Amino acid sequence: MKTYIIAGEASGDLHASNLVKALLAQNTKHEIRGWGGDMMSAAGVNVVKHYRELAFMGFTEVIMNLRTILNNLERCKADIAAWKPDLVILVDYPGFNLRIAPFAKKIGIPVVYYISPQLWAWKEGRVKIIRESVDKMLCILPFEKAWYKERGVEAAYVGHPLLDALEEYPFRPDFRASNKLDERPILALLPGSRKQEIKIKLPIMLEATKEWQTDYQLVIAAAPGQSSPYYEPFLKNYGARMVQGQTYDLLKNAQFAIVTSGTATLETALIGTPELVVYKGNPISYQIGKRLVKVKYISLVNLILDQPLLAELIQNDCNPEQVHAELLELKQPKRLTEIRAGYEKLKSILGNAGASARAANEIETFMRMHLSKSK
Repeated sequence: MKTYIIAGEASGDLHASNLVKALLAQNTKHEIRGWGGDMMSAAGVNVVKHYRELAFMGFTEVIMNLRTILNNLERCKADIAAWKPDLVILVDYPGFNLRIAPFAKKIGIPVVYYISPQLWAWKEGRVKIIRESVDKMLCILPFEKAWYKERGVEAAYVGHPLLDALEEYPFRPDFRASNKLDERPILALLPGSRKQEIKIKLPIMLEATKEWQTDYQLVIAAAPGQSSPYYEPFLKNYGARMVQGQTYDLLKNAQFAIVTSGTATLETALIGTPELVVYKGNPISYQIGKRLVKVKYISLVNLILDQPLLAELIQNDCNPEQVHAELLELKQPKRLTEIRAGYEKLKSILGNAGASARAANEIETFMRMHLSKSK
């Protein structure tokens, strides 16, 4: 069977790679082509376009790069039409994938969407595209299945793939020694994966933690899609270190973390590291988004728990002084006890690992039914 899969960022590359492994474990006859990253390629995907060339964050950034985005869309459509897959799997990345779905449907290719767009947060009107163009929606958050059902879309809840990624991850016992880190406690800095967000948030993180350098080691989780030289200008006058491709190991060894909102907030919680969540974007993009987004929290941890377990410093509140103050609060024993209890509750809500295998089962069952109907 020929399957075309599309992921447009680092987290999508991770989860798509695990899904591909699960698909190939069930059916070795899968031939898989797509857009994604290094992990998808290692899993067996013929990657024809890397996600590094696709990631644009925020309204103004999208407008500035609109021609590139439109060209990428046309290239992707042309590649799908020429290759003629039996199935298209879309992984998150809604700005791009919700434009591919109607195209694939129009030319007669069934569409599975893995990791639902967060339509419950904003742009709920896009559910019409899913209702008309997506044959199978696979959700990873517990409340999404009911949300879709209320809007006339049948969806399956398969569990969160981060549980799979963490269960399978080979944590390194020699992390400190291999990175020449001493025995001081580690404060991890996760400024994001895109250049725009790193440029905005990393200087704030470094300035907020400069007084911690005597008692703590500041270690930056460099994004896999960014080169080490990109970070070097930010590190002048600061004693921070940097590790690349070792974020899970860093978090496992860290006493605290400052984390950019997104999937990383959930990864940090599932590993068990107390964290502070920050977000700051382009001012115009933020003001537009603020009027459109309908959720109470920006971190997945708080959203899933439906309570403000983690402190969130957003936009103007994301400044060195307030980040420093919240870190001091994070060190308090009572606060740490609250966070650890919240993390246990989070794990009980998400359930067990196995999302990738369950998603692969759903896809195989769907394709068997589809093929039997088409005969």
